[in-house]
Amino acid sequence: MTVPATRKLNTGTEMPTVGLGTWKSKPGEVEHAVEFALKHGYKHIDTAAAYQNEAEVGQGIKASGVPRESFFLTTKLDNPDQGRPAEALEDSLRKLGTSYLDLWLMHWPAPMTREGGPDHSIDWLDTWKAMEKLYQEHPEKLRAIGVSNFSIEFLERLLKEAKVVPAVNQIELHPSCPQLELVEYCTSKGILVTAYSPLGSDGSPLQKNPVVVKLAEKYKVQPANILVSLQANRDNVVVIPKSVTPSRIANNSTIVDLTKEEIDELHAIDKEHHFRACHPSWTGFGSLGFPDCK
Repeated sequence: MTVPATRKLNTGTEMPTVGLGTWKSKPGEVEHAVEFALKHGYKHIDTAAAYQNEAEVGQGIKASGVPRESFFLTTKLDNPDQGRPAEALEDSLRKLGTSYLDLWLMHWPAPMTREGGPDHSIDWLDTWKAMEKLYQEHPEKLRAIGVSNFSIEFLERLLKEAKVVPAVNQIELHPSCPQLELVEYCTSKGILVTAYSPLGSDGSPLQKNPVVVKLAEKYKVQPANILVSLQANRDNVVVIPKSVTPSRIANNSTIVDLTKEEIDELHAIDKEHHFRACHPSWTGFGSLGFPDCK
């Protein structure tokens, strides 16, 4: 298939298929990564309040000189802020140095205390309803809202009461965590999927996997290109590889068109070697309905 440059949200807005992720980017590096990415053609930047780098991302945006309206910007509501979404939104806008977000996500369906434990006094569904209200009352600040790390079980609960269908569900996707059923479910509900950790995150063995290496040699690209391309080739999926190295940021934007057989071969890696870079159990809420979380 030929990978499109953008995918359409259920709001009608086009979201660039490849963006720059900033999870685990170290302080002092994020600003330059964002600046480089925007200056070299990236049209999509993803961050989160929990990453504690929104201010640096904002500095990178400013330093790039790229007009705000020419790229897509996503950030996320942090778990300890689920009881104060309006204030958290203003905090994110201020740190990022922008008057609006193209997309604002609930980072996890897991309200937490400032001390890091689960906060059972807050229902994440009430948080979503508050996000809906902000979206409906402040279109000048929020172009779209969505969720992140939501399993089918949690999406079903949300959709039973939601007035606004999430525009996006951002989830971990790579050959050792393809989540085929979840991606299919999101597609059936008009929810675009954003793939994070497409390389398997830091220290992942995927770039040395024989199938990945074989395809990289065939297409004369780096193994990372195959892993990013896998997600970009999937229907209804956009992808946000993370890097702070200019050469890798530039390289990650190179997408190859994979055949269906090659996509199936890459997804088959999961049958022999399944892992998650970000296990839901860290929240204190268990597996959050993800069936492959042991």
